[in-house]
Amino acid sequence: MTSLPRQCGVLLHPTSLPGPHGCGDLGPAAYHFVDWLVAGRQSLWQVLPLGSVGPGNSPYISPSAFAGNELLIDLAQLAAAGWLNTTDLAVLPNLPAGRVDYAKARSFRLPLLRRAAERFLAGKSTEHEPFKAFCSEAKAWLDDYALFMALDGAHGGAGQVWQEWPAPLARRQPEALRKAARKHADEVAFWKFCQWRFFEQWAALKRYAHARGVEIIGDLPIFVAGHSADVWAHPELFDLDPAGRPRVVAGVPPDYFSATGQRWGNPLYRWPAHAAENYRWWVDRMRQTMKLCDIVRIDHFRGFEAYWEIAAEAETAIDGQWRPGPGIAVFDAMRHDLGDADGRLRIIAEDLGIITPEVNALRRAIGLPGMRILQFAFDGDPHNLYLPHNYEENTVVYTGTHDNDTTRGWWEALDTKQQAYVRAYLGLDEGTASEAPHWQLIRLASASVAALCVVPMQDVLGLDSAHRMNEPSLSEGSWEWRFSWDQVDASHAHRLAELTRLYGRAR
Repeated sequence: MTSLPRQCGVLLHPTSLPGPHGCGDLGPAAYHFVDWLVAGRQSLWQVLPLGSVGPGNSPYISPSAFAGNELLIDLAQLAAAGWLNTTDLAVLPNLPAGRVDYAKARSFRLPLLRRAAERFLAGKSTEHEPFKAFCSEAKAWLDDYALFMALDGAHGGAGQVWQEWPAPLARRQPEALRKAARKHADEVAFWKFCQWRFFEQWAALKRYAHARGVEIIGDLPIFVAGHSADVWAHPELFDLDPAGRPRVVAGVPPDYFSATGQRWGNPLYRWPAHAAENYRWWVDRMRQTMKLCDIVRIDHFRGFEAYWEIAAEAETAIDGQWRPGPGIAVFDAMRHDLGDADGRLRIIAEDLGIITPEVNALRRAIGLPGMRILQFAFDGDPHNLYLPHNYEENTVVYTGTHDNDTTRGWWEALDTKQQAYVRAYLGLDEGTASEAPHWQLIRLASASVAALCVVPMQDVLGLDSAHRMNEPSLSEGSWEWRFSWDQVDASHAHRLAELTRLYGRAR
């Protein structure tokens, strides 16, 4: 991915959109957000992974690397299709507006999705043929996913993982799977219906965005959840013990976010097994993600050069070790099947954390832009790679990411000396009237040489730390933030549009 056009956009996950049903979704607010981006002359909308959320409600720990999040399905569209009645949506429980209460949103939405699926499947709608076509096209992953979800509902109570299911099912004995598919046929059909509606609704939203000059930046986590259809269906591709449990798990050593590192707990890959099939699973996964978006941000890119291996029984990430990743081979396989006419991939490398010369060399060999975060820039070192005067053009700049504090929260946490350094870099006197700090950093990012500039919605709105999306050191309480349209006024789009014009980022 080279010769990037100068563009700019906003980072906002769909769950953070306003809406009446407890969680942002693919309904009217999503279309209105696209219109708002256009008003601000923004041509990029960056989202987080679009799969179902896992433990801690993280979109990075999903039960499938291929499936979409059923909580994002717009219920009003199901009513418009005749699969829900107006009375089904007339009475709303006490759902908070400023955050996602995932337990309440799920308990409200899932029964309605089931009702819609039952009515659809029992009827003779002309939509049955598109549904069958979707199931056929997605069969390679959908059959395993839908059965996994059905079995998880039947056997996964009290946090039980698939390794604890009855052995014939955990070990995927063919006859046991056939019997389970027959026994749970209605539940399997329900999960397939949810996926059909998610992908249809997302495709319609994406077409709407494209028609207005807005592209989608998606997100592909490098690792998958241990309790997932992927690991259950393809145990040979993961580093598991004879009982099917992870022998070692993923994470990162101590870093900016945590003094004890981050023990993510995902199973690690058996890279030789992936190489033996020419990385087919990875190519299929990237193909699926590319259907959803125009540009793919690969989370934890450095893990392709070397990854941090932690013993499964370890409580923290401190005592891990680096292991070699697959390097360029997996990207060569992707380029062969998915690259453009010149063999290029529209991928952003999330190259944050402990980045070695070898990681940089791999990224450059593939031709991928890296990321630069302004909140990491002001440590007093003029050679800091996150300072804009050190950028290269093939770069994506952010004020902060979903893992950072909001820029206002970050600024308020700086001591006087650090704030003085930021002002000095920006050429501001302490007593000089100027834009708020978040707008100063948005301006700095926009003016930089970096080809792409992306700003979290919280920074556009100037929100404090209470509105951050994720705090990596915490296992609960993240991913819940939502905004409301009454927080947005005309000046926000106007300011973005003016910066876009000034710094040549209009598409």
